[in-house]
Amino acid sequence: MQVTKNKNQSTVKSRQSVVQNNIKMGFRDLIVYQKAFKPAMDIFELTKSFPQEEKYSLTDQIRRSSRSVCANIGEAYRKRIYPKHFVSKLSDCDSENTETQVWLDFSLFNKYITKDKYNELITNSEEVGKLLNYMMNNPEKFR
Repeated sequence: MQVTKNKNQSTVKSRQSVVQNNIKMGFRDLIVYQKAFKPAMDIFELTKSFPQEEKYSLTDQIRRSSRSVCANIGEAYRKRIYPKHFVSKLSDCDSENTETQVWLDFSLFNKYITKDKYNELITNSEEVGKLLNYMMNNPEKFR
């Protein structure tokens, strides 16, 4: 393991060496998790500027659904030895991902986010959806 001053870089490097040594990956190493995590954090930051009256509705819902995608990926990965459970949890991820898209639609409609940011987040969400679909159709590849 290569040690760096930055704690996050150290963690990433240690995970990379584990994967390179043919030891099973963790859920954080999955591309789908990484692609879902960043927009969840972007959404958290974006929603800080949403109107106060949206705090317990749109803001709360979009934060919850975007984070739930990542949480369910982690849960699904722990269930991967049981293909039906794995696929069921991934289906939950896909549902939360779609819910996030709906909240993004509302955010754009109400002019809380720019069209460019909307397009970026929707494109990423669609890519996450495709990766989840691949995983659901090929659970044996993740055992």
